[in-house]
Amino acid sequence: MTLAEKYDRMPTGIISGIIIPLIIAFFIFIFAKGDPGLNEWFHRISRAGMETNIISLCVFPNVLIFLLFNHFDMLKASRGVLGITIIWAVVVFLVKFLA
Repeated sequence: MTLAEKYDRMPTGIISGIIIPLIIAFFIFIFAKGDPGLNEWFHRISRAGMETNIISLCVFPNVLIFLLFNHFDMLKASRGVLGITIIWAVVVFLVKFLA
């Protein structure tokens, strides 16, 4: 069994589609200007009206993961990433129009 066959599962795509945006958000938080606390960072983003911008920036690497899985013919994993990316897009629209 090759490595691609081993990880070509829907949960692999779902987990990577959730974890990668959270890691990107963590790096954005770490490199935020002024070294704010987590609560202050959320308030700063909220006051600036940048919630959807931050979420979209964090979700963008999912496209790269999707293309990587697709390149290695890991279609089940790429389907999982695509599904989670669509859910992230719904979250962006809900935050944009309901908040």
